[in-house]
Amino acid sequence: GGFGQQSGLQEAGEGSGIIATADGYIITNAHVVSGAASLQVVLSDGTKYEAELIGSDTVTDLALIKINASGLTPAEFGNSDDLKVAEMVMAVGNPGGMAFQSSVTVGYVSALNRELSGAAMKYIQTDAAINPGNSGGALVNMYGQVIGINTSKIAQTDYEGLGFAIPISSAQPII
Repeated sequence: GGFGQQSGLQEAGEGSGIIATADGYIITNAHVVSGAASLQVVLSDGTKYEAELIGSDTVTDLALIKINASGLTPAEFGNSDDLKVAEMVMAVGNPGGMAFQSSVTVGYVSALNRELSGAAMKYIQTDAAINPGNSGGALVNMYGQVIGINTSKIAQTDYEGLGFAIPISSAQPII
């Protein structure tokens, strides 16, 4: 042993992300990358990349990471300001981690401009299932456009279908 030596245990977290550019910029949640010594991105085809943290903002829970790649297919972004209550949406991500990667859940916009205590912005509320590991993944409209970034779920006994996403129109200027 030596002074300052760390144990062999390494904490691993999993989340989801949204490919923003063909050259490897990826949007995720700040809480997904928080405290990470290293970041690895696994694309839906199984290709693995080491990622670099470009920036992270805990207040809005947004982060931008970058992989050294080219020719990626970036997400198409919509305008979350155009969303209406009862519009159908899909949450895409990795609930529970890589075992269930690229899962899609479908639901509706339950409410708009929801305020959560201590949060810096207003959220899209949806009943599409959002589970641990979905954080940082896309909330998509029926045109396949990203209109939100899945971020949190109220998980308490007797509560079902209370998921929240950061509106993409609020997130883009921060990113």
